[in-house]
Amino acid sequence: MSLATTQEQSSGSISAALYDVVVVGAGPYGLSTAAYLKARKLRVAVFGKPLQLWREHMPGGMNLRSHWRASNLAHPHAGYEFEQFLKASSTYSLRLPVPIQAFIDYGLWFQKQAVPDVDETYIASIEKQDGLFQLTLVDGRHISSRAVVMAIGLYYYAKRPEEYAGLPADLVSHSSDHAGFSQFAGKHVAVLGAGQSAVESAALLHEAGAVVHLIARHPIQWLGPDRSGERSLLERIRAPWAGIAPGWKNWVLEHFPYFFYRFPQERKDRYIDTRYQAAANDWLRERVIGKVQLHEATRVEKVAVIEERLELHLSGEQVVKVDHLILATGYTVNVKRLPMLHPSLVAILQLDNRNYPVLNHWFESNVPGLFFIGITALRSFGPLYRFVVGAKAAAERVSRAAARQVAYERRRERARR
Repeated sequence: MSLATTQEQSSGSISAALYDVVVVGAGPYGLSTAAYLKARKLRVAVFGKPLQLWREHMPGGMNLRSHWRASNLAHPHAGYEFEQFLKASSTYSLRLPVPIQAFIDYGLWFQKQAVPDVDETYIASIEKQDGLFQLTLVDGRHISSRAVVMAIGLYYYAKRPEEYAGLPADLVSHSSDHAGFSQFAGKHVAVLGAGQSAVESAALLHEAGAVVHLIARHPIQWLGPDRSGERSLLERIRAPWAGIAPGWKNWVLEHFPYFFYRFPQERKDRYIDTRYQAAANDWLRERVIGKVQLHEATRVEKVAVIEERLELHLSGEQVVKVDHLILATGYTVNVKRLPMLHPSLVAILQLDNRNYPVLNHWFESNVPGLFFIGITALRSFGPLYRFVVGAKAAAERVSRAAARQVAYERRRERARR
């Protein structure tokens, strides 16, 4: 039975194509928000492949940078936590670091338990007409909704520096293009970046049999080893545990998750840009140092294609020849790159000077009923929303705001009859 048919049977006179809220995306933020919306008895549709970024755009063998306690998907009721899943599992344990497959399996378990009716069809177009959002699916279906929550994750924001844009795809790729590295066995591969993704990709490539060069503009910043079960009382007082990392500032971000919104934009930008620099977990050291050729504090000054290989001219007059270059250069939000937003909607959507949507304190854009959560809300709400740990705060607030918006739209509809 289709989701639309289910809605038609349960909603009586309401059209099968009309929903209260559509959630675009079925990652941690989308699933968490959908669970909260469903708990409010709203008619909700969720579109997207559950945990797709994690399943198809992150290489197997990766580990989570976050602690398992900071990797919960959110539900208004107890019983859906990562810890509960791990304790019940015969495959995984509460060890650190957490394998990415454990998180994927947990996310799929959460989805089946809390949001079982996800529609894996993609959204082709979203526009707004006569007070309702009109959505076209790639299979040709048309639906309407009073509100839309954009929980699209990172995929569309992959940062590919302009100087590599014209190079062949078989020679240059982004780290998000890969679900594994076995195809690089015996090859020479360069990885560009200094963060967790770059360093772990380098480790996995080496372990897959590649000869690896890791090129980083800055010296790699190694995080300290996890000591969550060993810290003294004084250490816990000086730096309380928080999902992002121990420390009072991170604790405040997590326990007062909307406080950051109140600061002037210039101050928020300075905090995000300077405090959260690229870094790699301590447990990657032994998998990289002495096994991968490190080029720290080094820039790629020129790239040339020579006989179907890349010739990288590095600062310091060093030349490295490789079969492939992987850009582990992170992600940059630009709402204009979201293909499902109709040009007419983008035209009325207020964006800031970095192409983030301008949001109110409910995660709502200037288009009533259109919400953005996850990394797209970073500049408004802060670094908490770069991590899974921010899903609970986003889900709670958006579900409240969406319920209020839906009630308002229903009153307007009744008044027009």
